[in-house]
Amino acid sequence: MMGKHAPIWDKDAECMPRPQLEKLQLERLKNVVARVTATVPFYRDLYAQAGVSSDDIQSLDDIAKLPFTYKQDLRNHYPFGMFAVPVNDLKEIHATSGTTGKMTVTGYTARDMYIWAETMARVYTAGGTTVDDMIHNAYGYGLFTGGLGFHIGAERIGAAVIPVSGGLTRRQVEIMRDFGSTILVCTPSYALVLAEAAAAMGIDLRTETKLRAGFFGAEPWTDLMREDIEERMGLEAFDIYGLAEIIGPGVSVECPYHNGLHIAEDHFYPEVIDPETGEPLGYGQLGELVFTTLTKEGLPLVRYRTRDRTTLWPEQCPCGRTMVRMDKVLGRTDDMLIIRGVNVFPSQVEHVLLEFEELEPQYVIYVDRERDCLDALEVCVEASAEVCACGESVLNDLAKRIRNTMQETLYVSTAIRVVEPGSIERSGGKARRVVDRRMVFQQ
Repeated sequence: MMGKHAPIWDKDAECMPRPQLEKLQLERLKNVVARVTATVPFYRDLYAQAGVSSDDIQSLDDIAKLPFTYKQDLRNHYPFGMFAVPVNDLKEIHATSGTTGKMTVTGYTARDMYIWAETMARVYTAGGTTVDDMIHNAYGYGLFTGGLGFHIGAERIGAAVIPVSGGLTRRQVEIMRDFGSTILVCTPSYALVLAEAAAAMGIDLRTETKLRAGFFGAEPWTDLMREDIEERMGLEAFDIYGLAEIIGPGVSVECPYHNGLHIAEDHFYPEVIDPETGEPLGYGQLGELVFTTLTKEGLPLVRYRTRDRTTLWPEQCPCGRTMVRMDKVLGRTDDMLIIRGVNVFPSQVEHVLLEFEELEPQYVIYVDRERDCLDALEVCVEASAEVCACGESVLNDLAKRIRNTMQETLYVSTAIRVVEPGSIERSGGKARRVVDRRMVFQQ
């Protein structure tokens, strides 16, 4: 592991004095508001209705005068209605899966692709990646931005990349060992799947591979999961953040100090707002993350509500970067479960589960509607093979202790089902942590 001395890809940008950075942000903010008003009918009508224009932006605080952009706006203008350039000016098109509705489509000009590669080069360099590394890319390729984003970043810094994508887990373990992979990039849940498969194959990733760092994102994960990944794989785990609508991966990344994720603020202007009122919140306050793309050409977005919950910190990091840092995402404002009047986030459930050494980091949360029309929570979680071998009474006692801890921590009664290792379906990408079965009851 590299300690705390990873290099910086672009010191002029990433270590820019705050007054200079804020001057640049204001200039770019005014430009992007003027440009979307001129080129995107949605924004022209939105700002006309709100009675605002780029002339009203005289300071960064004035961004609060502008209306928000929502994911539904992208769906309403599917596929290309939100683009600021003709489709034939695009060099690449990506889209989300559309599992919760219509796909949201994003497009990149040649300039956008250059910026994307640059921000991904910052990601890699923050974790000490160099031209001498071998990058095992297990993010999905295709319309999903993860695989291609990490690929072009590797090309930018000159490192070799193995474009494995997802799936065929046992073969991936062999490739990491045989090819001498030094950097792993994938979702945190799939990192644990790889570690689990390696253990089943009798391969110790800590001693039989050259892995030394990993970049994990695309889903919320806790510091306890980080410790588990690092222990099983013998690497230093870095959290990364991105979303397809803004650029893909490359929006922010941890440095070796692991005290927040540095946002590429010269390209993506961050805010945190109260998710209920929409009012801006100050630094150090937990709220919903909002982004404005300052340099995107193909799909510029102004005040896009991510629904992700986090906190922003402006202090300069000991690494030398001056960009605002964001805490690890704690979940989404729209994944909150209301169980008998109590607000519960999946990340809270995960935090409780990972405190029990007897458990494996594989779980599913089931939400049911009981006959009294009240919602109920059940958590299915895997125990270690050693614990399962101790018999039913031990498993029952473990379930009781978990249930009591959930009650004390979350203030909600939770049914706990402890199962054997391998019982919960694995995924080669994002893990499905919540299954809502309430509609089944209604039908």
